[in-house]
Amino acid sequence: MRWFWIDRFTEFESGRRATAIKNVSLAEEHLHDHFPGAPVMPNSLVIEGIAQTGGLLVGEHSGFEERVILAKLAKARFHFSAVPGDTLTYRATIEDIHKSGAVVSGTSHVGERLHGEVQMFFAHLVESTAGRWLFDPANLLAMLKLLGVYEVGRDAAGAPLEVPAALGSG
Repeated sequence: MRWFWIDRFTEFESGRRATAIKNVSLAEEHLHDHFPGAPVMPNSLVIEGIAQTGGLLVGEHSGFEERVILAKLAKARFHFSAVPGDTLTYRATIEDIHKSGAVVSGTSHVGERLHGEVQMFFAHLVESTAGRWLFDPANLLAMLKLLGVYEVGRDAAGAPLEVPAALGSG
């Protein structure tokens, strides 16, 4: 990912759900344009943060051996604007996952307040892309470690997540 719209994971349960946070800071360049004098976090970037949370959850489910892309945003609803100083908490839950893709529901909260709700569909790219990476495996592993996936991540039995073979030993 060229742009990170999450700062770190606080929960990561393989194949089920993940929670990440994003601190909205006035130091972020895009806030100076959106809107001058009254900066708000663009909802499109909140959606991207939730998509990154859910997309990494879907990708990890297959050991990052499948190429996962956001295919469709089915629903997005926002209740108020996030502003500098807010901490957004993203929650993504896999509702359904199968060979062709996954359905993920997601929310964003500021404190206890529900900020946004989304439903998105992720696609697994066709088999002709097998063995081709969207990201260099070493860079993807470094990013996952930076975001804390292997610090907080647990498998279905509750054991700590292991680095998948597809990404190397790390």
